[in-house]
Amino acid sequence: MNQDDILRVNKHHRILRTVSKTLIFTFLGIIVIAQIFPFVWLFSYSIKKSSELFGPELLSFPKEPQWTNYYRAFTQGRIPVYLANTLMIVIPSVVLGTILPFCLAYACTRMEWKLKKLAWSIVIVGMTIPIHTTLLPNFLWYRIFHLIDTHLALIISYMAFTMSFNAIVFSGFLVTIPKSMEESAFIEGAGYFSILRNIIAPISVNGFITVGIMTFLSHWNDFLMANTYLATESKRTLPFSIIRFAGQYASDYAVQFAVMMLVSLPPLILYFAFSKWMLTGVTAGAVKE
Repeated sequence: MNQDDILRVNKHHRILRTVSKTLIFTFLGIIVIAQIFPFVWLFSYSIKKSSELFGPELLSFPKEPQWTNYYRAFTQGRIPVYLANTLMIVIPSVVLGTILPFCLAYACTRMEWKLKKLAWSIVIVGMTIPIHTTLLPNFLWYRIFHLIDTHLALIISYMAFTMSFNAIVFSGFLVTIPKSMEESAFIEGAGYFSILRNIIAPISVNGFITVGIMTFLSHWNDFLMANTYLATESKRTLPFSIIRFAGQYASDYAVQFAVMMLVSLPPLILYFAFSKWMLTGVTAGAVKE
């Protein structure tokens, strides 16, 4: 092969690389637009009048933004009260729904005991149980123990439905940790609790962040169980702010969109604040020795 042929081959390779990069960036750009568009669309609808929402344009911004929609959403939607209730439920459920699955995953992946396989099988089966099938049985049990219309009922329900998934996610992190670290600690006289707290937990920080944020998002947006177990207005959570502007014959849709915008901001801020650790955590959990 002479020098001209080599130059033609190199030029052909450069063209292929340029075309492939262009296609990849175009594809990624389409995905980014598809992800951002609903948020932009929601914001544009939240600053309109309700009478302007049914125009022919898919996306448009009003000449006179109705910023009062956000004031009404914040005050008439009782967002401060509902936000306080949501945090009182979500924070304990996220903390317990992260620590307990971590301990369960450690027991089933790092420790040796007789019923380990049976326990792990029950954890996996828990992933297959739909929420809807448990609403009525749980409601009956909660009524017996006087837990209906209490925040504790939601905390227990949230923990139960995230236990299996979170334990499986944690198991992906734990299997990547060399057992030699624990064996050395055992030789030096450390117990399981000391190893779990001082060795395994610090190594699994990315796992805690990943699982904690996923758990927070699932609990933050829940309406089904909250609507089933909570009846008192003063105990309800943020999703109920939206239905406060839904009337029997007409609804104030613009203010509802403003409520949705306000409710969606905390999860977005939390996700972007910890996105680096989440990506690292997901990657670490996908690697197996």
